Amino acid sequence: MDQLRHRARELRNNATDAEQHLWRYLRRQQLAGYRFRRQVPLAGFIADFLCPSAKLIIELDGGQHVEQAASDERRTMALVAAGYRVVRFWNHDVLARSDDVLAEVLRQLEGGATPPQPSPPLLRSAREGVEREPDGDGE
Repeated sequence: MDQLRHRARELRNNATDAEQHLWRYLRRQQLAGYRFRRQVPLAGFIADFLCPSAKLIIELDGGQHVEQAASDERRTMALVAAGYRVVRFWNHDVLARSDDVLAEVLRQLEGGATPPQPSPPLLRSAREGVEREPDGDGE
């Protein structure tokens, strides 16, 4: 466990641009008063962002290879088995469409455990590991 905590500290000190950007909005309870922690050791993994009270984990993903997607799937399943909800966003969306990402995070925090139909374009399915597309009706 000490190794995992040490690695989490390293990740906090070397955050990606997308992680730094999102953290500006999540820290100090700026998002509707919810408290977040970043790079948190949990269930043998390190979660990018955790809201303990909502048991919500936010994971950020860059461009990935098949191996990384398989690893993300195992990680997600372990975190879900530990009782957490996991939502994933692409780094690009965090940087380019922050308002949409934050709106989806807030929806998840306020009890939206099951995505609406159609799913928002920015929310990545924890099971599918791919970005969902809008339905094309202009929303």
